[in-house]
Amino acid sequence: MIAGSSPRQNKSSRSRQPVFGDARPRRSARYSRAVRTLAVPYHLDDHLPDLDLPLAAAAVITADLGTGDPWTRMAVLYSRLAEVVAGAITDRGVPVVISGDCTTALGTVAGLQRAGLDAGVVWFDAHGDLHTPATTSSGYLGGMPLRLLVGACPELIGASLGLRAVPEDQVLLVGARDLDPPEVSYLAGAAIRTCDVAALDLAEPNLAALPSGPLYVHLDVDVIDCAEIPGLRFPAPGGPGRAVVAAALRTLLRTGRVAAVGLACTWQPGHGASATIRSLLAVLA
Repeated sequence: MIAGSSPRQNKSSRSRQPVFGDARPRRSARYSRAVRTLAVPYHLDDHLPDLDLPLAAAAVITADLGTGDPWTRMAVLYSRLAEVVAGAITDRGVPVVISGDCTTALGTVAGLQRAGLDAGVVWFDAHGDLHTPATTSSGYLGGMPLRLLVGACPELIGASLGLRAVPEDQVLLVGARDLDPPEVSYLAGAAIRTCDVAALDLAEPNLAALPSGPLYVHLDVDVIDCAEIPGLRFPAPGGPGRAVVAAALRTLLRTGRVAAVGLACTWQPGHGASATIRSLLAVLA
């Protein structure tokens, strides 16, 4: 079941829909686009050269982050990522960005916007990632990126990236089951829609509840049940299996509207976690 769904659709961005994979309708071969896999081996501003990556990367993005607070340092990295993502879109590619956290999505979406795409967001995550500095009890920056994408606290990093806020009604949060009380309170008054992973199938009205126009699909691997993924930083039991998540991704790709994919490998290096999800990611080939 999809919560917060509405028949109202924003059609302003439908004229520039990149197509990924086996798209509908299939009127011309010119709509097919090549996948370009980009690795960003960081967790926040911590470089992880030994991060286990489940896909081979066409390019590895690193940067001299300099000094300063973590947001300032991440802005340097994500500005570089945004530049590469925008270039991939201009070259008619579909960037698949692999990193060690969810905050990298800020750079990916900024890159889509630089290329002229105002993408809606489909966010797979066991957690909400909806905190701000005022609501977090842990201070963990990786618990904030979705809230920043919809316009909160632009002074932290969004303004320096030139990031425009994604409208709340252009966001679908999928599989979140470990929410903190401030996130629950925020969602109760927000236009963000929520659903279980299994709700994303080919039957209406589930697809009708997706954001309109081009899509950025973000997959934090911890949406998968932690019994299937070793070494997760923030394991959350009770999630769907890999096959269910793969089916949901396949459904989204078949819409022909996926402009970019973000894969957050939120595991500790050295646990062999990447091998456990390679079969799931075959849908991106």
